[in-house]
Amino acid sequence: MNDDPLHGPLLAGDRRALARAITLVESTRPDHRVRAVALLDGLRAEGRQALRIGLSGTPGVGKSTFIEAFGTLLTEQGKRVAVLAVDPSSTRTGGSILGDKTRMERLSRDPRAFIRPSPSAAHLGGVARRSREAVALCEAAGFDVVLIETVGVGQSETMVAQMCDLFVLLLAPAGGDELQGVKRGIMEIADLILVNKADGELKSTATRTVADYAGALRLLRKRPQDPDGFPKALPVSALAEEGLARAWAEMQDLASWRREAGHWAENRAAQAAHWFTQEVREGLLARLTQDAETRARMADLARAVARGDRAPQAAAQEMLESLRGA
Repeated sequence: MNDDPLHGPLLAGDRRALARAITLVESTRPDHRVRAVALLDGLRAEGRQALRIGLSGTPGVGKSTFIEAFGTLLTEQGKRVAVLAVDPSSTRTGGSILGDKTRMERLSRDPRAFIRPSPSAAHLGGVARRSREAVALCEAAGFDVVLIETVGVGQSETMVAQMCDLFVLLLAPAGGDELQGVKRGIMEIADLILVNKADGELKSTATRTVADYAGALRLLRKRPQDPDGFPKALPVSALAEEGLARAWAEMQDLASWRREAGHWAENRAAQAAHWFTQEVREGLLARLTQDAETRARMADLARAVARGDRAPQAAAQEMLESLRGA
C-alpha cells in the first residue's frame, strides 16, 4: 500500500491533491523526485486509463477557444476533462507566460474540468518533460479525457504523439500556399485535422480547405492503425460551437476501432518503452550538471575545445569514457 498522503485523495478525484501532485512531479529537487517516482509507481497499479488527446495548431488558430468549447461539450455529457496546456517558459523565471487558464474562463469554473498550464522549462518545442507524468496523475484521479495542448506546430508534436492515443491538428481556413507550409511530419501523425473558424464569411473557404487537406492526407499515408476513412479533415467552429459533436464522435469511433483491433494496447506499450529510454537519457544528462566533479570536467574540456587544443569529437569521447568508468 502506498503511504504517500496524496495517494488516497488523488484516487478519490480531489482536484487540489491533483494540483499538488503535478507540482511534485514537475519539481527538480532530488527528494521530490524520489517521492514522485514512488507515488506514480503506486498509482500505476490501479490501472486507470483516460482517452489522451494531443492537440496542436498554429498561433492564432483558436486553440484555447476550441478547447473551452470542446471541453464544455464533454463535461455536459458527464465526462471529466483535464486540460494540460503546455506553455512556453519565461527564459528568466522558467514560469508559464501564456496563462491558458485565464483564456478558458468558462471551463476553468466547471467542476468536472481541471486546467493546468505547465511551463515547458525550455524543453524541445514547449513539451514539458513531466507532461507524461501529469497525464498519468490525471488518469489516476479519474478523468475520462485528457487534452494535451502544445505550444505550436513544430518538432514537439512527435513527442506529444508519444504520450497520446489520438493526435488532433487544428488549422485555420487557408489557401494552397498555406497548405504547402504545413510540415509533412505533422500531417503524418495527425489522426484528425480540424479546420477551425468555419463560420460566417470564412465558411466557404473552410470547406475548400477541408477538401484540400483531405486530399493531402490520402496521398501522404496509410497506416495499420488507421481504419478506412482515417485520417480525416473536418470543419469546425469553436466560436459558434458547430461541428464539435461530430469531431468528438469521430474521435470515439477511431479510439474504439483501435481498441478492438489491438492497436491501442500496442501503442501504449510502445509509448511506455519510449519514455523509459527518455528517462534514462534525461538521467544521464542530469549527471553532467548535478555532480560537481563531472561538471568541472565538462567545463575543462569545453575550454580546451574553445582554445582549439582538443577536437570536439575527441573531447566528447573522453567525457563519455569518464562517465562509463564512474
